[in-house]
Amino acid sequence: MTETQLVELWGKCLDIVRDNVSDTAFKTWFSNTKPASYADNVLTIFVPSQFVYEYIEEHYVDLLGAAIYRVFGADTQLNYRVLVVADKAAPGVVEQGGSQRPVATSQTAEKQGNAAPGTIAVPVQDLDPMLRSNYSFDNFIEGLSNKLPRAAAESIALKPGKTVFNPLFLYGASGVGKTHLANAIGLKVKELYPEKRVLYVSAHLFKVQYTDSVRKNTVNDFINFYQSIDVLIIDDIQEFVGVEKTQNTFFHIFNHLHQNGKQLIMTCDRPPVMLQGIEDRLITRFKWGLTAEIERPNLELRRSILVDRVRREGIALASNVLDYVAENVTDSVRELEGILISLHAHSALYGREIDLALAERVISKAVRVAEKELTVEDIVHSTCEYYHVKDEHIYASSRKRDIVLARQVAMYLTHKHLPNLSLARIGQCIGSKDHSTVLHACRTIEEQLGVDKSVELAIEDIEAKMKAR
Repeated sequence: MTETQLVELWGKCLDIVRDNVSDTAFKTWFSNTKPASYADNVLTIFVPSQFVYEYIEEHYVDLLGAAIYRVFGADTQLNYRVLVVADKAAPGVVEQGGSQRPVATSQTAEKQGNAAPGTIAVPVQDLDPMLRSNYSFDNFIEGLSNKLPRAAAESIALKPGKTVFNPLFLYGASGVGKTHLANAIGLKVKELYPEKRVLYVSAHLFKVQYTDSVRKNTVNDFINFYQSIDVLIIDDIQEFVGVEKTQNTFFHIFNHLHQNGKQLIMTCDRPPVMLQGIEDRLITRFKWGLTAEIERPNLELRRSILVDRVRREGIALASNVLDYVAENVTDSVRELEGILISLHAHSALYGREIDLALAERVISKAVRVAEKELTVEDIVHSTCEYYHVKDEHIYASSRKRDIVLARQVAMYLTHKHLPNLSLARIGQCIGSKDHSTVLHACRTIEEQLGVDKSVELAIEDIEAKMKAR
């Protein structure tokens, strides 16, 4: 078989593969494969690295085998020839058993003497970044709970590796948007800098890949591949807890990338100081840049997220239903969106509109309805309603008798119902007063409770209003 004929037949195999995978996957894993030889029913192909070979074997071996079966025939065996960077240790031959596969495979390694040391022959533009196209800045709703991380993320996307936010360590409870925000950085970087190598990978997958590389004696290829990344996003870094060898390898990758001005982004379910089981030298590096918490969304942000989701999905949702969902689904953005999907599904399945009764039913079965947390603002508002004064008057310095009484009652009730707040903190929240003013107010109301029935009734009515809020 001539070289031209071999190239033509291999091209037909690639056409079959291309029809069955995404464009990005094809460019990443197959576009740089080339036929090396075909003799005695053994087809040998070049792949650019050990990592590419392993990925094809793990994810696409059946598809590739079927393509070769159709083009070259049933008895064809596949042999990989991997071009790796020249190393002190001579690469060996690893035989892969293929008796249960459409095409039996074996793999050999070949030195590429003219390659730059420490690099992998994977074209920059063809690396699959493993990003989710729906996790962008455009649909990441900003609120008080994520304002700082969002601002830092946008700054990084504009100048990856060039800001003080390197590494960026995002932490928070599950479902608050850490993965979304980290992914949004990657998407924006690829939009602004198509030539940069961006990769999103879960810490679990990183750990599995490293373990496989140890088993197959390809650790150098593994490290070289990750050291070639410009923006590395590691999700759920807490998965590294207790795995010392993985931590050690990541330590060297981290150092190489950071020293060469590459951007590192990590997400975690806790701050670095609480990562028991992670080496101190890694913890120190995690804190080199910005450590930012994404908090659980407050009521305003939850409502904004629902409004955005309803608009994008075209779901009809009455204002009172939207408010009920926002008030009672409090744990995470993911749970919030899940409830909305459930409501839409119930509505479509049973042919009924999404009303308050349906929302109550769905939420009661899906989540624990949260008890409303009492706040200083709730207490002040209930007190002002009772005394018919405006809330802002309580926070001002007015010395009018009715306003002073309302302010003292609000301070007394806050001290009674929010015992974790210090007197100084209560004074700061109500009119920027000092702790002695709050202490005086509490004593004044306590003394009146024993002699003035109207004050006692006022306290009871206000507490009832507070419970009803």
